[in-house]
Amino acid sequence: MQILKDGPEIPEELLRAHEDGDVVFFAGAGVSKPAGIPGFKGVVDQLYAQLLVEPTREQKRAIKEHRYDVAINLLERWLPNGAEQVFDALMAQMASGAPTGDAIATHKALLTLGRNRSGQTQLITTNFDRLFEAAIDDCSIAIQTYTAPLLPIPKNTLDGLVYLHGLLPEMGGSGRPQGLVLTSGDF
Repeated sequence: MQILKDGPEIPEELLRAHEDGDVVFFAGAGVSKPAGIPGFKGVVDQLYAQLLVEPTREQKRAIKEHRYDVAINLLERWLPNGAEQVFDALMAQMASGAPTGDAIATHKALLTLGRNRSGQTQLITTNFDRLFEAAIDDCSIAIQTYTAPLLPIPKNTLDGLVYLHGLLPEMGGSGRPQGLVLTSGDF
């Protein structure tokens, strides 16, 4: 079945499984790009630029090998008060003001798509930005959210939005939240 003109062909079995509550939607960094939030490589590049740090050979190798969590961990360990400096720089990156409707349109669509006919939301994201929160507020809908390390028990049916890598605090919030997975050291 094709929902959108020139869109992908979606198998009937997948649509039925979604209606039956047997599909969990998974959202990665790409959904936040319309809001100007880069993918993980972009975050790493911006962190090094903001902190005026030229990557060491070991850090460059981690970046080249797409091990961005390792590159950030190495950066935190290399800088004095590194974890605090990196977190502050990350928060500055994410402080782009209130997202517009266009910037969170994909988030809103995923919140709608992630809800099955029983009304359960089955959505997991690796994003730690607050754009899903903005979409929830903008739509005035009630959705249970789970933020690492407090995740739902897997054997139960998921009903909510899961922030697998944690969630950044609201602007003006203090300190790095428990459960935020940004570096290899956070695992």
